[in-house]
Amino acid sequence: MTTLGSITYDEAIHFHNDSDAQKDGILTVSADNLERLDHPEWAPTWDVKDDHAFENPKPFRHTDRALFADPTFQSLTGDKNVSVRKVTPKLGLEVDGIQLSKLSDKQKDDLALLVEQRGVIAFRNQDLKFESFDTLKKWGEYFGPLHVHPTSGAPLHQPEFHLVFRRGSAEEQAKVFANKLHNIAWHSDVTYENQPPGITLFAMLQSGNSGGDTQFLDMFEAYDRLSPFMKQKLEGLKVLHTSKDQAYYAKLTGGIERKDPVDSIHPLVRYHPVLKRKGLFINKSFSRRILGLKVEESDNLLLFLLNHIESCLDAHVRMNWDADTVVIWDNRRVLHTATNDWDTDEIRHAFRITSLAERPVESEQEYENWTPEAEEKNIALTDYFVGLTPAEYYDKVISAPK
Repeated sequence: MTTLGSITYDEAIHFHNDSDAQKDGILTVSADNLERLDHPEWAPTWDVKDDHAFENPKPFRHTDRALFADPTFQSLTGDKNVSVRKVTPKLGLEVDGIQLSKLSDKQKDDLALLVEQRGVIAFRNQDLKFESFDTLKKWGEYFGPLHVHPTSGAPLHQPEFHLVFRRGSAEEQAKVFANKLHNIAWHSDVTYENQPPGITLFAMLQSGNSGGDTQFLDMFEAYDRLSPFMKQKLEGLKVLHTSKDQAYYAKLTGGIERKDPVDSIHPLVRYHPVLKRKGLFINKSFSRRILGLKVEESDNLLLFLLNHIESCLDAHVRMNWDADTVVIWDNRRVLHTATNDWDTDEIRHAFRITSLAERPVESEQEYENWTPEAEEKNIALTDYFVGLTPAEYYDKVISAPK
């Protein structure tokens, strides 16, 4: 992670012109690191031809596959050779004996519900990384349109995959803590999208013997801990999420922007249409301010909520990795953070496939009444709402007739 002002970005996903290289006209990691890859077909690349070659997704009606699931999960856990362990009573599972690459559509429906109910699941002894890119994309597309990350590395000509590559050098690790005390950055992926991801798969390609866990935090639980009075005060509040700072950092380090930066306005408290629960929907990486509040008011309320989230270590789990582990989580429910706790020259290399989900909403009624056509009109008004003063926002939005 690198801090840009008070904003932290993950160096493991971006090109670095001071240490990376070009090969055959394509931006990629250094020749030394390329030689050390266990899976060179997954080498991170940034094709300059992709710069602004993609459009931001248009509104669409998402169908959550969990709505078709069998809540007994017999198709997944009924086999006597399948082992399931709860990481905590409320959050997380570890599963062995299920091969994700072999799941039927029915099993994928059940998988979606199981992931949403448990928040995050680690699947051991997986072979997904040996499947073709087309097979993996088809697997992910079952849950929704695949997200194309605007700035991260991807396998050559495969922008639907997001790569995390922690370069193998003790010097790189030392730089992480050169100017800060820790590297924890709780976030939900790409919440600046108008319809951010839901089901998210993260597969390890190459890992060390220990360390580098990914931590997950339950935003349902964080919301439930608040007092009834505080919950009432948060109702109706909207937050600006932006990709502009991430895009700036990518260009600063010599990378690309596959699509234009985007601002989106999301509810501070988000309703989950399958589980019918509410959770906080903010994170330090992309949430910038609460609309309708003055700067100091917004900063202080966001700071309170972010401090509350980060202190909820009794609502979080740590998932540890080996080279054959795949972790799937519900990006609507949990935050996650990398853990930089090793100082060797081991490479850490992984890929992510993530499917876009529904437009974040605050209530079941809003979810049922939502249409892509109306959303197009709302998107067109984003700059207008962001530009209103707190007094104007109160008059035109909060106190306006519904």
